[in-house]
Amino acid sequence: MTFKLEDHKILLVDDDQHILDLLITVFEKEGFQNVLSATTGEEALLLTSQNNPHIILLDVMLPDIDGFTLCNKIRSETDVPILFLTAKTTDLDKLQGFSFGGDDYITKPFNPLEVVARVKAQLKRSTKVPSRYTRKKHFDFGYFNFDPNAGKLIVNGTRIECPTQEMKLLLYFCEHPNQILNKHQIYKDVWGELYGGDSTVMVHVRRLREKIEEDPSKPEWIKTVRGLGYIFEVANEGLL
Repeated sequence: MTFKLEDHKILLVDDDQHILDLLITVFEKEGFQNVLSATTGEEALLLTSQNNPHIILLDVMLPDIDGFTLCNKIRSETDVPILFLTAKTTDLDKLQGFSFGGDDYITKPFNPLEVVARVKAQLKRSTKVPSRYTRKKHFDFGYFNFDPNAGKLIVNGTRIECPTQEMKLLLYFCEHPNQILNKHQIYKDVWGELYGGDSTVMVHVRRLREKIEEDPSKPEWIKTVRGLGYIFEVANEGLL
């Protein structure tokens, strides 16, 4: 699939019109032709349902609803990448953002060109079909089975909606059973970037556990190896 900037719609959500104008100008100069903007959560939800944007940049502090809650609402409608753009800089804020379904976290003040670069990276990852998707057809582990080609996760007989990045992470674990995988290695291989911190991997692992584990607090599949990383522990590789 050829990646074309003009094919992608971006939704910018911020109550600061100056920031919106700045980002719109930079994105358009970089080749994006469909840049939408909203100054409230209500407007953002309406634009999301009407326009189906390919990526959303979301401020945390909005006048009518906080960005974390808004992200959660958006996640019930779409799995497109969501990047938080906010002045909140603590590790707790970042963890909270990831836990609500965010894919990246950019702090203010920011370099507009860095924002564009991160958006491009997210869009390329979300539109690119990894070659390993075509190699592996179907994983069946009994309690859950996973068809990466169809993007289908079935847990205990029920289909579970799974965002793209979590699906890529699950595929990575499925392809590396019974191996200790450190967070640096996981982030590099799944996100395709240099190490960006423990929080991204940790939160995505937690969200996967909530989907595939009977008791996420006592995982049977994705286990933590203290001081080393994670291991996807299975009796067989489950490959059909």
